[in-house]
Amino acid sequence: MRPNVLPLLLVMCLTVVPAAIAAPTERVLVFTHTAKFRHDSIPTAVSTLRLLAGRERMAVDQSENPADFNAANLARYKVVVFANTTGDVLDAEQQAAMEGFIRAGGGFVGVHSAADTEYDWPWYGRLVGAYFRNHPEGLQFSRVQPERDGKPVGTFWPVRDELYNFRSNPRGTVQVIATVDERMYQGGTMGADHPIAWCHAFDGGRSWYTGLGHDTAVYRNRDFQAHLRQGLLYAAGRSGEC
Repeated sequence: MRPNVLPLLLVMCLTVVPAAIAAPTERVLVFTHTAKFRHDSIPTAVSTLRLLAGRERMAVDQSENPADFNAANLARYKVVVFANTTGDVLDAEQQAAMEGFIRAGGGFVGVHSAADTEYDWPWYGRLVGAYFRNHPEGLQFSRVQPERDGKPVGTFWPVRDELYNFRSNPRGTVQVIATVDERMYQGGTMGADHPIAWCHAFDGGRSWYTGLGHDTAVYRNRDFQAHLRQGLLYAAGRSGEC
């Protein structure tokens, strides 16, 4: 029997070592609790974020439970994502835990209706960058123009989604990273400068937001996937560019 021991040990090493090498190094909490409208795209948003994070060796936990917002639990995470949250989702104590997470250097990613969340929490409004005002009827086509330092960069990419109008234009308080072209659809109210995604250093941490992500199909758009990936990397502090 002894001659079989060495081959067995080799097999064990070959199976255990790659798993250890591939082990996630950081964790992401994807929060999807809703108190108002609930998007059908939430499961797809979560699976897409899980896929993109996994490629970057980050593990994703999804939660619908506001009680997960406590200091001890949040300390386990590098990034918190609000993926199509709506309404008043955290109480005062949970809000304080989220503020502490950011002040300790944590990262935040807001997707679509994260801007339609917590209107009575001014700190959160500043974290996200702008609140939702309304949206044109239905899904419409436009093009997303990436920008850097206030100037277009690279090529635009087409998108079909629910295109938010915001209560204020966040330019000047955040770094705008993409706009949409209101000339291509009906119902835009922000004019020639319509930011749709932005980032900023905030209160000791990092915040990244995209107004896209309403429609399930948009998560199959490779440009949008690259967009979300960059948001995760920025929020995790792995990239200085968002």
